[in-house]
Amino acid sequence: MAFKLLTDTVGPYSMNTYVVVDPATQQSAIIDPGGDPETIMALATGTQVTKILITHGHGDHIMALDEIKAETKAPVYLHPADAELFGLDCDVFLANGDEITIGDLKLKVSHIPGHTPGQCCFDLGDGRLVVGDTVFVGGPGRTATPEDFATTMENLQNIVFKWADQTEFFPGHGPRGEIGVERPAFEAFIARGWPPDTHGDVTWNP
Repeated sequence: MAFKLLTDTVGPYSMNTYVVVDPATQQSAIIDPGGDPETIMALATGTQVTKILITHGHGDHIMALDEIKAETKAPVYLHPADAELFGLDCDVFLANGDEITIGDLKLKVSHIPGHTPGQCCFDLGDGRLVVGDTVFVGGPGRTATPEDFATTMENLQNIVFKWADQTEFFPGHGPRGEIGVERPAFEAFIARGWPPDTHGDVTWNP
């Protein structure tokens, strides 16, 4: 049996929030409560929210965190690098390779820094990943410095674009994508190269 994945767009930055549900037990986890807590709780209606998972610590991904935690009493999971950088409290630190149990199912944590030092993705185990702002349709997540962009590109080459072509990724903003569809534009970007000061908002297409 596979996770049921529910999503809606919340907050002033059109952030994709997700609810992953084990259909057998109806236990669930909320990923990135980025605003509009009523919308998020409506998305989780009929489930028992047992965890709150944060892909990374940027404000647009946690705008409703306090309200959702108060409502659900669920523990908050976040990578320690982002907890420290953004001064955020959490209950459980995420680490690469962690398995998180939701009902009778498990998802796996993949730590992929670049967008932030603690950016994590959640692998549902069936070719679907919730990726935060790691990668989007058309480009990588925004980076604050050239060093962050270099880290992003290294991890995209060595981790993300090693995923199978049929892998579906569900980002923090915008539509879901497929690795095989993004791969040609990504590889063309690599082949062209980029100036050493590249950072900020970047797209694969020139």
